[in-house]
Amino acid sequence: MTPVERFRELLSVPTVSRADPAEVDDDAFVLFRATLERLYPLTHAHLEREVVAGHSLLYRWRGASPEAPLLLLAHQDVVPVDGQSWRHDPFAADVEGEGADATIHARGAIDDKGALVAVFEAVEEALSEGVVPRTDVWLAFGHDEETRGTGARAMARILAERGVRPALVLDEGGAVVDGAVPGVAAPTAMIGVAERGVATFDLVTREAGGHASTPPPMPATARLARAVDRLRRRPFPRRLAPPVHAMLATAAAHVAEPLASAFRRPRLSAPLLTAVLSALGPETNALVRTTAVVTRLEGSPGDNVLATTARASVNVRLLTGDTLADAAIHLRRAVRDPLVDIELRHGDDPSPVSPWRGASWRRLSRAVADALGDDVVPLPYLQLGASDSRFYTGLTDAVYRFAPFHLTRSERDALHAPDERIRVDVWLRGIRFYGALLRS
Repeated sequence: MTPVERFRELLSVPTVSRADPAEVDDDAFVLFRATLERLYPLTHAHLEREVVAGHSLLYRWRGASPEAPLLLLAHQDVVPVDGQSWRHDPFAADVEGEGADATIHARGAIDDKGALVAVFEAVEEALSEGVVPRTDVWLAFGHDEETRGTGARAMARILAERGVRPALVLDEGGAVVDGAVPGVAAPTAMIGVAERGVATFDLVTREAGGHASTPPPMPATARLARAVDRLRRRPFPRRLAPPVHAMLATAAAHVAEPLASAFRRPRLSAPLLTAVLSALGPETNALVRTTAVVTRLEGSPGDNVLATTARASVNVRLLTGDTLADAAIHLRRAVRDPLVDIELRHGDDPSPVSPWRGASWRRLSRAVADALGDDVVPLPYLQLGASDSRFYTGLTDAVYRFAPFHLTRSERDALHAPDERIRVDVWLRGIRFYGALLRS
């Protein structure tokens, strides 16, 4: 079989994670594990494997030394496709187009089986060539990154108990993109040196209830709607966080004046830079402020029944330097209504910031140049979404978030959406990146 054929077979296994564990198809994860064993026989003959927390997979490839190992992360699970309209069956892994236009359409093609299978391809190829890594290589593939992250938490705890202290941890995150930073013409490898915190807060209003034919002047639903609109109209303040400062300062060598001067001293030009980044679009706006958006609304169970409790779930993504306590204070000030309760359901503060200089950064930058091209500029980056990497920050300060795929804006927009896809040649180059990293 070719690498693409193996990739397509693994994409066809519907390892969908769901908020309710009772709704998860465990058989799909068992099949996925068995398929990995069959498709990558050398990896499973030479690496030690443990099944953790039900379906997560932890591998150890013993090298010449156990000190300062490499730890590569990815996740097996994908988000549901319920209610989405796809041009292709999301689990058929159809290939559309030919040559440089050949594209695989499937749920998980990018998030995150693209990286997971590319790692297996790189390891299997290295083993076939007799490669013995200088240090141990650990592979940790969670099974519920999209929901609870229990698999990653358990694997990180195991590594900590065994005293494993990686020199470098790499998970999904930024990609190779065009036009991500104003003025930079070259493609940029956006390597996450930190990620925003993530939390869910509930806005809750309550009343006595009753029949909908005799509503009060301010029912619970109306009070909640007013709170939601007030929150939308009062966003968190803009701010230049250290990872974004590093991104701009690093990019200064690749832009013309007057941007170069502004980027070299971003703290002096922070008000202008944050205003521009906020106005450029949702992705760059999320680099300069904590974001909060209502994602779910709940009210009455019946059409003719007044809600006794109305609830809005607020997804909050915390900028580096903000905390869960800061977010709660902002929500209270934005809502301006003591009869709206604000409840933290769950959350994590932002991750620590990893260095964008030194041996680990140089190792990643060399792998980018070797596999993806000297014209690709590695830039430190603030990862906007949450990943399993946040559970491993206690093992080392060198935790990075980067998927080695050159993605267009429309391809990035398809994550968690209909028509997720990846170009075949882009995915194959990603294998070369992991191979270069294993040999570094």
